[in-house]
Order: sequence, then C-alpha cells, then structure tokens
Amino acid sequence: MAQVPQRFFDALAVRTWCGLSLRALGRAREEIDAINVYPVADGDTGTNLYLTVESAAAAVEAVFAAHEVDAGAGDAEDRDEEDGPSLADAVGAMAHGALIGARGNSGTILAQLLRGMAQVLSARGDSPHTGGSGLRSALRHAAESARNAVARPVEGTVLTVASAAADAADGAGDDCAEVARAAYEGARAALAATPGQLPVLERAGVVDAGGHGLVTVLAALVETCTGRPPETGAVRHARVEHDDADPAVECAAAGDGEDGPAFEVIYLLEADDAAVARLRQRLDALGDSLVVVGGDGLWNVHVHVDDAGAAVEAGVEAGRPYRIRITHFGHGDVHTTGAERPPRERAQRAVVAVVPGEGLAELYAGAGATTLLARPGEPPASGELVQAVRRAHAREVVLLPNDAELRHTAAAAAEQARAEGVRVALIPTRSAVQGIAALAVHEAGRRFDEDVVAMTSAAGATRHAEVTVAERQSWTTAGICQAGDVLGLIDGDVAVIGPDVSRVAATVLDRMLSAGGELVTLVLGDEAPQDVADQLEARVREAYLAVDTVVYRGGRQGALLLVGVE
Repeated sequence: MAQVPQRFFDALAVRTWCGLSLRALGRAREEIDAINVYPVADGDTGTNLYLTVESAAAAVEAVFAAHEVDAGAGDAEDRDEEDGPSLADAVGAMAHGALIGARGNSGTILAQLLRGMAQVLSARGDSPHTGGSGLRSALRHAAESARNAVARPVEGTVLTVASAAADAADGAGDDCAEVARAAYEGARAALAATPGQLPVLERAGVVDAGGHGLVTVLAALVETCTGRPPETGAVRHARVEHDDADPAVECAAAGDGEDGPAFEVIYLLEADDAAVARLRQRLDALGDSLVVVGGDGLWNVHVHVDDAGAAVEAGVEAGRPYRIRITHFGHGDVHTTGAERPPRERAQRAVVAVVPGEGLAELYAGAGATTLLARPGEPPASGELVQAVRRAHAREVVLLPNDAELRHTAAAAAEQARAEGVRVALIPTRSAVQGIAALAVHEAGRRFDEDVVAMTSAAGATRHAEVTVAERQSWTTAGICQAGDVLGLIDGDVAVIGPDVSRVAATVLDRMLSAGGELVTLVLGDEAPQDVADQLEARVREAYLAVDTVVYRGGRQGALLLVGVE
C-alpha cells in the first residue's frame, strides 16, 4: 500500500518508517538469518533485527496512543486538528524502544544508530519537522555513534554500511526524499562490497547480514519519504554465488578454526557514565564483540565471553543489570574437546508464562514453567514470546500471557510458533494469579486437550485484583482519582479509590470474597507496606473461616499487590 509522500521528516514519518521497517524485516528475516556468519554463525541476525525494530515501533505507537487519549480528554473546541506527539517525542520513543528491545550484536548496533539519529532530531527543540539537512546530520551522527559504541570496529560489517550511507547522504540535496535515496544507494553499494572486506564473508559467499538488515531499514526510509519503495528494489544478491561449491557447505565451513567465546551475554543496565566506562574495559578483556549502547543512565550491554558469570558480575559492580539473556553458541564449549554435541531432545510439553516480577519468575520456574519477565511499562513483543516458546523446546506448549493487554501479542506469537511445528494452546490469563491457579493443576502426563481444559477452568475460576498507585488525575469507573491515590482494581476495573494501601486492599478483598471463595493468593510487590500481608491474612482468618491464604513475594512487579480468589 503506497504511503503519502513525506518531503519533510516529522513524528508521523517516524511512525510510518518504524511500521514499514518492521514489515520489511519480517519479509527479509529468514534470508538475513540464512546468511548470518559473522561474528558468529548462529543464524539469528534477521530475527534479532526484527525484534529490535518491533520494540521501537511499539514504543512509538504507545506515544501516539497516549496523545490520542490526552486529546480526547480535552475540550473539543480547544483541540488542534494536528495535535499529536512532537518529532522529539517520536524519535525519543523510537530510540528508547530499540534500546530496551535490542537483540544480538546487529540489533544492539541498530539501536545505537536509531539513538544517534534521535539525538540530532531531538536537539531541534520544538520544531515539528526537519528537512533534508536535518536528516543528513542525523544519519552522520548515527554512523559515528554506532562506531564509537563498538569496542573493536571491523570493516565489512553494518558499521561500514552505515558510514557509507552517511557519506552518500552528504552529497544529496536538501529534500528528505533525496537524502533517503542517496543513503540507501550508498548503503546498498557498500553492502555488495562487504565480502571483499571480511574473509569469513568471502569464504561463505555472502554479504554481511547486519548490513543487509540496515539496507532493508533504509529502503523503508525511502518509501516513507517518497511514498514508494526504491526503484532498485531489495538486495538482489544476498548470497555471492560460486559455481564450484555448495553454498550450504561454505556457510558451515566459514568459521572453521575460528570458534570464539562460548556465550552471548546481553542485559540492560542502570548505571552512570563513569561506571560504564570501567565496565567497557573489563568486558573488553573478558571477551569480544563488545557493544555498549545507550546513555542517560540506561544502557544495553552485549558481549561474547567464555565466562558468562563474570560478564554479569561486571554489570552488578557497575550498576543494576536486568533482563539478562545468556545464550550458548552452537560451536561447542571451549572447555570441551570440541566434539559435536547431540541436539537436545524436545520435551513433550511445556508451560510458557509471562510474569511481572523476579519473585514470581522464581515461583513459576520452580513449578517447571519457562518464564519471560515483563518489566513495568515494558510489555514483551510477540517475537520475545516466540523466543520463549523456542527456549522451552517442547512439542506442545501452554502459553500464559498473564495480562489482558498481551492477548493479541500472545495470539500472534502462538500463530508463529504453530507455523514452526509447535502445538500451542493459548490460555487468556489476565493476571499472574490466574496463571498460578492454572499452573497448580497442570499435569504433563495427561492428554494435551485435557490438560488445557483443566488449566483454563482453574484460571477462569480465579477472580483477580490489584492494588496500585495512580500516576495522574483521570476518570475511572469508581470516580475521579488524583495522582498519588491508591486504586483497587477488580477484574481490570477500578473499584476502590482511597488514600491508604491497607484499607483499599481490605475493601478489595472483602468485595471479592462476598461472592465466596476457598483460597486467597496474595502477591506483594517490593514497594508494598511490609505489614499489609499480615493484616489481610488476619482479616481472612477472622471473617472467612473456611478460606485459606497463601502469600508470595513478587519483587518489582509494578502493582503494590496482586490478589487472587479461587
């Protein structure tokens, strides 16, 4: 579907670019994965780039949705027809979304490229848009900041392609469309030359996978600014053909004798600049492919190491690491003889659950579930759910999203997993307490359909509530709340507004138990008053004699308290 031409670059153009990039990477993902041989031939560069852009696009959509809500709450006569997020708002969201969702080496570098662009475009203050000169400057700063984020830059990679795009844009006019086309053509030419710059690419007969991904994203930029995809089309020769060899064999042999570190370690890190500078030095000594991107107290750290524990410990010393992902590469552990490991046998059935806090993650994992941690305000993307299903490595998977807002995301992930041959049942749990109830009756030994029915029934029989704090004034089903008010939500709707956590929690509990119940589940967040669980347990003992209570510590789960009544 053709887009309206954008002769300037504004917030709407950012939104369009993210959407077009996501769709283009979705189409190119498998091809990019197939040519991924550097720095590690792990076949996931296309997927990682897709997940990174998916997170960026979701963040931009959230900014637009927030402005639509604010505009709807205002006086219609005072509303500006062009009311919406500013360019700075949109590019800031794009950069932040990419940062927190970055995956793999290339995804982390792409996040820094987008952040570099955002830094230039945000510096334009209240200006609603920029022209070709602004876009040109953004592309230049993006290339430079990405190169600076990589500890040991290598030519023939996405860094080379990004620099070529910026160089070509420098020679374009002041029209955004001209700049975008020039950047795309420069990047495309640089990509075609990458096999001559990296021996591993030449042996495998492929261009750089990360560079291919960047060219795909720049093609989407051209379509954003002109309304049409580039006339030259997509990259036509991702693989450099050889007449005398089997490309599959070449890819398999590309890394012969070049086995690197055994683990990829990625995490988000809250730390100051000085601590991150020390962290870079330490991680650079531990391994390779080090990329540290971000700023303003939040960073995304990527490194390949043999000692994954040491890489995480370095992050702990620098600040607070979270969303830690450790992946073992398929080329074998450096401490073994190098013999090929047999593939891990698939389990028959697994449960995959999204959980809102570390405490609940431990609880679910202890019950045998594969967990995906969702930080407050950072819902997982569908690609992350698919990765969790793959990590479970089972023929049959029961998926528990544990959040009403994740229904469509989980459904999309389930469909993709089914396309990969996994039998997936999605139970639409709306709260982690419903997931706990479902997991309690899970029996891997019975027939899949019977197990799903039992788990669905247990989840559906569990009413759920949460106690949280209002962030701003707003209308609710229980009246107007002010910022700082304590809210009690029952089955997703605000039912109680008050000044005190314990009183609101007690009122919520009474309302839920008025319809009966046998078991109360309480999950306390880190910021909940320490005595609130004791008070609620005592209330249940005194007023509801036949009801049992169980208490869990949820960690940083967003809500002060989660309540389930079965």
